[in-house]
Amino acid sequence: MSVLTRSVDPQSPPAPHLRGVVFIHSCPRALTSHVEWALAGLLGPSARLEWIAQPVAPGSLRSELGYKASPGTAARLASELRAFPGLRFEVTQEPGTGIEGERYACTPSLGIFRAAMGPHGDILINEERLRNALAQDASSKGLAGHIHDLLGTAWDEELESFRYAGEGASVRWMHEVG
Repeated sequence: MSVLTRSVDPQSPPAPHLRGVVFIHSCPRALTSHVEWALAGLLGPSARLEWIAQPVAPGSLRSELGYKASPGTAARLASELRAFPGLRFEVTQEPGTGIEGERYACTPSLGIFRAAMGPHGDILINEERLRNALAQDASSKGLAGHIHDLLGTAWDEELESFRYAGEGASVRWMHEVG
């Protein structure tokens, strides 16, 4: 039996820190402190949110937080946040040299969506996913329906009114976490 180990070159530079943003589009008031604890657990104690009313969903609040952290942080944040019922959110992490960016979107009715993101914020769809959409074109959805699924159109449509409700809100940036 062999044991696989990861060799670490002591001369190699540490993983780059990439910028990202957590958008909490709507959060039930009772969950705000739990969401903050979850974010602080991954980003550090300075991950504090400034909550404001979300006019699209009366009784809920919204917030945004910029961060700078190691690659993969967006996935960990989305995984933590999706456990909270009633939460609508998006998490992004910008691409770096040789590292794709990521975008996660989550709504109570649709669940979670993930897409790779290019340097200009556009969604990247790999060849195999496109081939699969072409192969399934005969289904009732048709090719356009499969492409909409790959782009996360349903999530964008559901979150759009929540995004506009936050226009003009400030984003607080955290630097060098993780």
